[in-house]
Amino acid sequence: MQKYVYIFFGLLLFLGCNPKDSKKYVWHTKVVTATAYNSLAYQTSSQPNITAFGDSLKPGMKYIAVSRDLLALGLKHNTLVTIEGLEGIYLVKDKMNKRWKNRIDIYMGNDVKAAKKWGRKKVRIQYRLEVKDST
Repeated sequence: MQKYVYIFFGLLLFLGCNPKDSKKYVWHTKVVTATAYNSLAYQTSSQPNITAFGDSLKPGMKYIAVSRDLLALGLKHNTLVTIEGLEGIYLVKDKMNKRWKNRIDIYMGNDVKAAKKWGRKKVRIQYRLEVKDST
């Protein structure tokens, strides 16, 4: 049954796209240091459920924060990211303090134990960037 759902949505997406308006994307790979954070005031700010981009955080969402040097590589607000060792696609929804370099912070809701268990590790990420038309 699940296979048919994917086929249906794939067809819907394909038929709903106008070739003139379609964008082209390429996936880039980078090794970064990955930590985890929670939406708790002592870890973030006095408004722990609001990101630096102004988005609201809710447990269960697949969001990450990125160090500001990664913003220059194209990992900007709402960039799609996959993380080695984790399932699914994450969205860039926050940015980290300027002191961090080559780093992502994975949002883990209010689950402090999960964040501590993750710890700090080097991981390979892939992130999707739009290919700019050269014409």
